[in-house]
Amino acid sequence: MGILDQNIDYDRPVKLADGIFWVGFADLEGRLQCNPYLIVDGDEAILIDGGSRPDFSTVMRKVLQTGVSPKQISHLIYQHYDPDLCGSIPNLESLIDSADLRIISHAENNPFIRHYSVRSELMCIDGLERKLTLRSGRTLRFFRTPYAHSAGSFITYDETSGILFTSDLFGSSGAFSDWRLFADFDHKCLACEAAWPERPDEPCEDIGTPCPWSGMHYFHRKVMPGNRHLRHAMAVIKSIGATMVAPQHGSILYRVEDIDAAIERLQGMEDIGIDGIADAALVSG
Repeated sequence: MGILDQNIDYDRPVKLADGIFWVGFADLEGRLQCNPYLIVDGDEAILIDGGSRPDFSTVMRKVLQTGVSPKQISHLIYQHYDPDLCGSIPNLESLIDSADLRIISHAENNPFIRHYSVRSELMCIDGLERKLTLRSGRTLRFFRTPYAHSAGSFITYDETSGILFTSDLFGSSGAFSDWRLFADFDHKCLACEAAWPERPDEPCEDIGTPCPWSGMHYFHRKVMPGNRHLRHAMAVIKSIGATMVAPQHGSILYRVEDIDAAIERLQGMEDIGIDGIADAALVSG
């Protein structure tokens, strides 16, 4: 059965691969879709970018629906320090209620994460040699993507499934009335060389729906600091060879050809962050 053949119920956890679930909140009325992910490996569970405080009840309900009890969660991974990822840390710690719970991030992130009233031990991916080996032997590998968008940003690769959890990278915003968990790119979109539409919700004449690249472009232009930072991150991702990309915002890329096309589009952007502002200032001056 293909990944799109399952009957997707956004009110329940959605299986991405054996032992991997989307446990997010389908906010079809908002502008910023958030996607926490759960890895279940035997009697051990890992929560990645666990979500905001308002979304906590939804995320935890879906965790429980997978059959996982809070006590099974051994690690919380936070790939940067924003509140849409980290806001629910106190709620999670309270419910998990384990002295053995560990929070994994990067040393550049941890001083900020402490401000969420963290009680658990904070660990740095560098101190772990950029990998986490679960009790079964399954390995998660961490790759630095500095300043994409924070100094301590990183991404997480599950060797078993081939899924790469990319946090803000490959994120998208806008047109959430048409949001779907799995991106379903039209083949015309993969070969498209048209200029970016001005608005992420502007329909494309060729496919009749909003341009999928436009939402991705809009998001990265607003969130990432500059062209160089984004290109470096894309080079890191290209070297990994993931078979699925699971971002914290927007939709999951589940086909290699979609991932390759997105990398190429993101590498080619020229107006990211300060570079876009600087260019605009030069033009107006």
